[in-house]
Amino acid sequence: MGKKMNEARKKVEPKFYNLKDAAALVKQAAYAKFDESVDLALRLGIDPKRSDQMVRGTTVLPHGSGKQVRVVVFAKGEKEQEARAAGADHVGGDDLIEKVKNGWMEFDQAIATPDLMGAVGKLGKVLGPRGLMPNPKTGTVTFEVGKAVSEIRKGRVEYKTEKAGIVQVPVGKVSFDALKLHDNASAILESVMKARPASVKGRYLRSATLSSTMGPGVKLDPVAIAKQWEA
Repeated sequence: MGKKMNEARKKVEPKFYNLKDAAALVKQAAYAKFDESVDLALRLGIDPKRSDQMVRGTTVLPHGSGKQVRVVVFAKGEKEQEARAAGADHVGGDDLIEKVKNGWMEFDQAIATPDLMGAVGKLGKVLGPRGLMPNPKTGTVTFEVGKAVSEIRKGRVEYKTEKAGIVQVPVGKVSFDALKLHDNASAILESVMKARPASVKGRYLRSATLSSTMGPGVKLDPVAIAKQWEA
């Protein structure tokens, strides 16, 4: 694998690429035998220790993520039926909460209606570390469960800054054509740039890199991105 990685790195010049060329180059530099994920990594000029500079949100990828997402919904009555009709994989109230509490974790996204968050909140130690706790800021605590399930099915992804001020979001698979990767990455960039906290001073986007799971990173021009999307 070392030889293949070295060959892949030779295809990437030490310069900034525009998003269109970067998407095409990531595909060319991918060498794994499996269908690698393509991720966008952004380093933001924020202080992650300050709550007012936490960057978090969601966006729907125009062409989906290429990943089959298993959705669980904590809801009762009418909303339970709405979630099932929208295509949720598992729906329930107290019974489902107890099932998760006992260790069942066969899902990738969780949604809850506000009236059940008192009970769902008790699963914090289980769901929190895995990034699965429903949150109103990401649209996963809502009475519009049908809409939420539908958007996740279509490719809605969440992003959140990590301790070092890094946001890493999947934009698709290597098997996607370059235009689809470009469109998905553009949607994420626009969303993150518009989510700039008012208290952030100076340059907001410090660096941006597009890469496949095993392949080398392709650098994007943060200044050009800022000019395109910053207000």
